[in-house]
Parts: sequence; C-alpha cells; structure tokens
Amino acid sequence: MKIRIGYGYDVHQLKEGYDFWLGGIKVPHTKGAVGHSDADVLIHVICDAILGAANMRDIGFHFSDQDPQYKGIDSKILLAEVLKLVREKGYEIGNIDSTICLQKPKVNPHIPEMKKVLAEVMNIEEEDVSIKATTTEKLSFVGREEGVSAHAVVLLEKQ
Repeated sequence: MKIRIGYGYDVHQLKEGYDFWLGGIKVPHTKGAVGHSDADVLIHVICDAILGAANMRDIGFHFSDQDPQYKGIDSKILLAEVLKLVREKGYEIGNIDSTICLQKPKVNPHIPEMKKVLAEVMNIEEEDVSIKATTTEKLSFVGREEGVSAHAVVLLEKQ
C-alpha cells in the first residue's frame, strides 16, 4: 500500500449580510464568509489537502474563481468532484484531520453534524473525519472577528 499526505490552508473574510457555510452546513451567525463560491473554508482546506496529497495542484486550479459557473456554488459539489478526481487515480481517503480557527460563533456544537455531512459527501466513515476548533484568543484577524481560517491534513491510500 502506498500512502501520501496532503495539507490545506485557507482564509475567508467575514462580513454581515452573508450566509455562514462551514463544514457543509449553514451555521447561524451575524456574519458569513465572503468568496466566489459559498466560501466554506473547511471544505476548501479539505479539498486542497486531498488534491495536494495526490499531487494534483489546488482547488483554485480545478475550480477557478474567475469561472462564472462556480459563482455561489455549494462547496460540497466541489468536494465530491475532488474525490472523483483522486479516486480516478486509485486513491482513497485514509483519514482527515482539520482545525477551524474562529473567534465566534462557537463551532463545537456543530461538529457532529459537519462530520456526518462531510463523511456522506466523501462516502467515508465519520470516524475518519476529525474536526477541531480553536479561537485565537482575540489575536489577529480571526480574533477581531474579521475572518475565519482553517487547516487540514489528509492521508490518502493507494492499494
């Protein structure tokens, strides 16, 4: 068995008047993430980590923010497409470990639903999806509630 590791990092600005999509679910908040798609930072880092592990560049390469067909797209669609691409190369997800950096709202109550949704989209076990959350102790753009960031590491396995 061959294994490969990929890493993803992403940032989105938070602004009033936008829906806040995170981990494939709509999280109640006064602000939402700004982006060309639905700006789901967690899904974006998972996509980048998966693509990186397979040496297939990044999410922007495959789904350009200059392409109008991706304007407002549900990031779960992008994630499903990423899985299709890596599975065509013979890879399967071993596990995903991710961290969301966000001052408010609290993410922990939403993690079980996020894990369920993401596992369903990727057709993997929930236990193979780890989602953690942290604040930045009111430091930086995250601490000032100007944005959200996330990190993810993915293990791909090729039989």
